[in-house]
Amino acid sequence: MGRHRKPEELDDHATTPTSSVPTATATAVAPPPEPEAGTTPRRRTDRGKMARTYLGVAIILIWGLAPFYWMVVTAFRRVDHTFDTTPWPTYLTLDNFRAALSTDKGNDFLGAIVNSLVIGVVTTAVGLLLGVFASYALARIEFRGKYIVTGIILGASMFPTVALMTPLFQLFGDFGWIGQYQALIIPNISFVLPLTIYTLTSFLSDLPWELEEAARIDGASRFQAFRLVILPLAAPALFTTAILAFIATWNEFMLASLLSTEKTEPVTVAIARFAGANSWEQPYAAIMAAGTIVTIPLVIMVLLFQRRIVSGLTAGGVKS
Repeated sequence: MGRHRKPEELDDHATTPTSSVPTATATAVAPPPEPEAGTTPRRRTDRGKMARTYLGVAIILIWGLAPFYWMVVTAFRRVDHTFDTTPWPTYLTLDNFRAALSTDKGNDFLGAIVNSLVIGVVTTAVGLLLGVFASYALARIEFRGKYIVTGIILGASMFPTVALMTPLFQLFGDFGWIGQYQALIIPNISFVLPLTIYTLTSFLSDLPWELEEAARIDGASRFQAFRLVILPLAAPALFTTAILAFIATWNEFMLASLLSTEKTEPVTVAIARFAGANSWEQPYAAIMAAGTIVTIPLVIMVLLFQRRIVSGLTAGGVKS
């Protein structure tokens, strides 16, 4: 016989649930605290990379432009203050430019500029004409010994100029060409041809064959397809190569100093031969002014055509 429970115990058990029913409780998760601006590791890393990039660009600009800046500053200073070390322009004058362009002391700087233009334009035109045909042959035509020819062309550009001075002087002396334009143009053509061929070959190799084949199917000859289809497409590379070849020819000094005379000397040789008021005086200020006159047109040309130069250098570098 079990123990009899009291009525109040029965009421308590009757009101107590027999099964536990879980109740949903809403727990709000607090969001993590927002990091302060500029303090996350990723942002610090990005800012560090950006700072290093700007620092590298600043070092390169200073390294490349500081000599040019000092040349311009010295060119505008009076002769008595040529060796002044003030980093900004002081004692300004235009007398140095008048002295550079003057012919009183036997200097013919304007004639030297004309000589450089003649030599540069002819060298660039002939080098580009020969280089584009050679590049097309190397890029489009399969023949035995193709890579050997390419290696020989690139290897020819590795010969130091000083090693060619004596044989060229003897050869052109036997021909009677010393002091004539051809003695300066022919060696410069041999210098710019490897650059021309290398640049244009890499570009023409990436042009699609289908364009040329479509022109051939329509009845065009190989030369017509080259002239009407390939050359217009290669215009950026041609423009870039022409600028680089002209600048290389304009800056050439070593052979020009040996193979030219006063009538055919380019600007690089004319500046080196500047004479002062006395035999013992070196006209540094006039030389700086002449260097400024020679350099500024090249800088302006590069700044004006920098997009074409970059597009020509990178054209064909990435295949679609």
